[in-house]
Amino acid sequence: MPRAGLSPDAVVRLAIEVVDAGGPTGFADLTLAKIAAKAGVAAPSLYKHVGSLADLRREVTVIAVRELTAVATSATVGRAGAEALRELATAWRTYALDHPGRYAATQIGPDPDDPADATLRDAAAESVQVVVAVLRGFGLPDDRVIDAVRAVRAGVHGFVTLELGGGFRMREDVDQSFTVLLDMLVAGVAALAPSAAPPGDTATGSRP
Repeated sequence: MPRAGLSPDAVVRLAIEVVDAGGPTGFADLTLAKIAAKAGVAAPSLYKHVGSLADLRREVTVIAVRELTAVATSATVGRAGAEALRELATAWRTYALDHPGRYAATQIGPDPDDPADATLRDAAAESVQVVVAVLRGFGLPDDRVIDAVRAVRAGVHGFVTLELGGGFRMREDVDQSFTVLLDMLVAGVAALAPSAAPPGDTATGSRP
């Protein structure tokens, strides 16, 4: 049965349902035909509520980025240094495992020159600022902050992508391997600071 009362917001909600149902490739595989099928309407009728698939994908991405920002903020509030970085990375991983399709959407960067991406640029900037605030807790100089942001993002994203794709098939505990990754990230970020000691790091039994 066709869904009554379709609206732009309703179409976006349907798109998110399709993305969630599709698992790790849900966002990449999102089509208007799939949304129309879920709504019980013909695909052309969706154009009354959304300009294009690109517009709809952008809406989904904004929602996912804001969700991830909220998760990261909640995980790191009141924490600093190594503890904050560990909690940030763990929150990212948990969100990715719980919502793999939405997580994939958060990896889409906004076009800096496209006016249509203005809302996404703002959402992405807020997300980056959470990470920047965490990394500044290591006492990084300004010219190393973006390097650290990219390194942390690449490390966690690479691990999560392999995990979601079934890339870790050996018997050894994956959670333990993630902890090792966090140890390496903490040490690597701390090495970029004038002082090489990871601030506030008691997770591995280090002494003052």
